[in-house]
Amino acid sequence: MSLEMLRVGVPQPLVDAVQASLMVSPAGPFDVIALAEGAAFDAGDFDALLLPQHTSLADLPAHAAATALVVVAEGEDATPLLGWLRQGAADVAGPHDLRSPGFGARLRVAVERRRIEREARQAYATDLATGLPHRQQLVEHMSHLIALRERQPAPMAILVLRIEGIETAAARLGREAANVLRRKIAVRLRAGVRASDVVASLGDDCYAVLLAALLAPGDAAHVGAKLLTQLRKPFQVAGQDASVSAALGIALHLRDGAQPEALLARASALAAAAPAEGRLTGAAANDG
Repeated sequence: MSLEMLRVGVPQPLVDAVQASLMVSPAGPFDVIALAEGAAFDAGDFDALLLPQHTSLADLPAHAAATALVVVAEGEDATPLLGWLRQGAADVAGPHDLRSPGFGARLRVAVERRRIEREARQAYATDLATGLPHRQQLVEHMSHLIALRERQPAPMAILVLRIEGIETAAARLGREAANVLRRKIAVRLRAGVRASDVVASLGDDCYAVLLAALLAPGDAAHVGAKLLTQLRKPFQVAGQDASVSAALGIALHLRDGAQPEALLARASALAAAAPAEGRLTGAAANDG
């Protein structure tokens, strides 16, 4: 059975040693890419990354969640190495390991382990009723985006929409009909934002929208208004019209907080306290 090519990012000083061992490894093929010190790159372009032990958590490249991070140890002290494993490293290797004939197999196992872990998290972090990511996965998306924004500054925002009317639909039409309504709300929210934005479920009656990049901070309010307008239209559920009302809260990165949980808390509080005029009732349109 042939194995897929793995792209491996390696710091320039380690390239020769790694290239020599991976070229003859039966666990190949491997495509070794040299990373110049200080050069910007996207971790999502690699299946695995070798990182020096002195790399700090704050220096982790963007989109590293799907990449197997292998830390290269510089000494015998196990304490910092255990810390790296707790922070998400797939493996810790010593300089002598890089030259070992078995390093290729070890690297491929680290990549497969990371993929299995990611798939498990994906399954656990998905709301089965809507197919949307749960809060945990949203926080991961926000963390990676915030790390990217440190290198490429741009406005970003989190919107929280509190929906009223789902429980009414459940009482009138049944629980499965209410789940259909939740799915239709999710579809409408997805259709109202870009593919790069993230729509997530925060519970049975609450959704979040992560706006990954804005031209200006004020654009978040425009997107929020558009989504509220879309939610005014009645939904067809079990052959009947079902209307919902919504309250919106918006939190802007840096202005309202620098960390995911702080931004979510701010947007959620604003949605919970939204004035009555922010809650919309049904209109005459119909989405079928």
